[in-house]
Amino acid sequence: MAAEPIKSRATVDARGLRCPLPALRLARAVREDGAGCYTLLADDPAARADIPALCSERGWALLESGDGVFTIEVRGG
Repeated sequence: MAAEPIKSRATVDARGLRCPLPALRLARAVREDGAGCYTLLADDPAARADIPALCSERGWALLESGDGVFTIEVRGG
């Protein structure tokens, strides 16, 4: 079975929020919008550990991270 094509990019702006809120906002966006490529903006230092852990737990691909910007790919299936 072929993988579902990735939809356009969505941005989740969680700057100024403390963890776990950036992870919760990302999870809500994925729940509401489904598969796609997401950019998370999060300036809480704890996000450097929390977002990769969330991606690993959910089976999402963390494509890039650095300077408060995370790019995550979520595939349907």
